[in-house]
Amino acid sequence: MNKKMTISSIKKSKGLAPLVMITAYDALFASLFEESCDMILVGDSLNMSFAGKADTLSATMEQMIYHTKAVCNGAKNSFVVCDMPFGTYTNEADALHNSIKVFQETSADCVKIEGGKEKADIVKHLTSNGIAVCGHIGLLPQSVRSEGGYKVKGKTNAECLSLIADARAIEDAGAFCMVIEGVIAHVAEEIAKSVDIPVIGIGAGNKVDGQVLVFSDMLGLFEAFTPKFVKKYIDGASLVKEAVKSYAGEVKVRDFPQKEHTY
Repeated sequence: MNKKMTISSIKKSKGLAPLVMITAYDALFASLFEESCDMILVGDSLNMSFAGKADTLSATMEQMIYHTKAVCNGAKNSFVVCDMPFGTYTNEADALHNSIKVFQETSADCVKIEGGKEKADIVKHLTSNGIAVCGHIGLLPQSVRSEGGYKVKGKTNAECLSLIADARAIEDAGAFCMVIEGVIAHVAEEIAKSVDIPVIGIGAGNKVDGQVLVFSDMLGLFEAFTPKFVKKYIDGASLVKEAVKSYAGEVKVRDFPQKEHTY
């Protein structure tokens, strides 16, 4: 079993070895991922992947704590990141109150906050009060409605400079790492070079300091659509359907259960 990452080891990994992050929402899958991944993100993406929602905005603090508890139970040797859901960190007081709730009720190692320069004061308030923070810049899923969709960032020089400023502001505020999502690859590379903390990409090329994917995407379980940045490592949906079809067929002709499955 791999040694559990710490904030210090995560920061020291920059320039040495890319970090591997994956999402999980329950103890079972978290236990399966622990062996191969450095960090597990309990993402608010759970409401899209498993609740059939169009975006992440409906996730609640209660949901995130429930699923973070489950992941921590299943992967006790993993560094666990809890997404702070939409509306729970709009000001310093609420952000600290809700982050303390995460730390008191789960074994999460840090919380993740979406936003750049405009969220630096909140990140600083959290880190100065004992809350470890992973930032998130670039495409912000929680801003999808205000931006009118999921839009790739870094297409202009002005956007590039703004993203670099975002990354530096979050680093200066005390974040120990950050996710960068949906950013032109060469721009993401420049952003990663502009800070001394790891920048973990999703849809941001392979020149950053690590990668994160939603597990149901990379296992091919989500069939509705496949984002450009997702690689399906197995066709999980077909495998599951075939297995269930075999089970159903055996039940209908009384081939299951057989003697070895019977008390």
